[in-house]
Amino acid sequence: MNFDYSEEQKLLADSVVRFLNASYGFEARKKIIEGEGWSSRIWATFAEMGLTGLPVSADHGGFGGGAVDLMGVMEAFGEALVVEPYLPTLIAARAIGRGASEARKSAILPAVVEGKVRLGFGEQDAVLGAPPADWLVVAQPEGLLLVERAKARLEPYRTIDNMLAARVDFTGGESLAGGSALAEDAADFGAALACAEAVGAMKFACDTTLEYLKTRKQFGVPIGTFQALQHRIVDMFISTEQAKSMACLACSKVDSAENAKERARAVSAAKIRIADAARHVSQESVQLHGGMGMTEEMKVSHTFRRLTVLARAFGDADRHLARFASLAE
Repeated sequence: MNFDYSEEQKLLADSVVRFLNASYGFEARKKIIEGEGWSSRIWATFAEMGLTGLPVSADHGGFGGGAVDLMGVMEAFGEALVVEPYLPTLIAARAIGRGASEARKSAILPAVVEGKVRLGFGEQDAVLGAPPADWLVVAQPEGLLLVERAKARLEPYRTIDNMLAARVDFTGGESLAGGSALAEDAADFGAALACAEAVGAMKFACDTTLEYLKTRKQFGVPIGTFQALQHRIVDMFISTEQAKSMACLACSKVDSAENAKERARAVSAAKIRIADAARHVSQESVQLHGGMGMTEEMKVSHTFRRLTVLARAFGDADRHLARFASLAE
């Protein structure tokens, strides 16, 4: 699939990459993880760059962007392994914009754009971004509920990839209009952006593994000169390019599909391919680094964990394969 970013999308992605390269290196990320698990300073910068307002409509101070507009940002976040709760805030903000009352939209969304309010999203046992959030959007069988963080009881925890999440207990909550259709729309939006983030993480895994093969020597020569290893790194790059094409398809259909079935088919197809590519690239990157590839000191081991989670986020390959098959019927 051929896909070109617009000039504005390229400029936004480039600015995000420059900021992350300058201020979000692996050591800086490690300090954030060892602390609260997210940085208010980094979050404020995201807001200043306009990132928190991308999915919010212009009526509430945002830019009204879609999944395609966010692809470059998510790829950059995946490459840098950003731990701030950006993705759950995006999903929740979009859901609030589509299903909340006008009063709630006016009270919450402008503050999200300004970086003053953070949002969590997920199921009751796993609400991503809940610990630092002010509002939560919680998926229930009948649809989505908007819950004020101050009125909920949280059991915070870290996921295996060092993201913040929590089990949430609450009573009440406001139902967002749209019911299960809105919940599925939110999940597909999240899945498409998770695919884009996975592409960024896979790109880093490929690049850092290639660099290692060029510098690690055995028998007096770089191991990258061994033909068997050359074939394996090429296969990693092919998997990443295929995954990127499918992520592009998913994001474009989330924005432009004529109906929910068309959107769901594209997202499920992408999620199936991304899950396979994430497994392949993450495992190969670790194996080609040898035993050191699993150590805490190597960023590639953290990338392995993030890709493992992203492969299962918003439904694993089995779930999406079953959904794709049912939609095909």
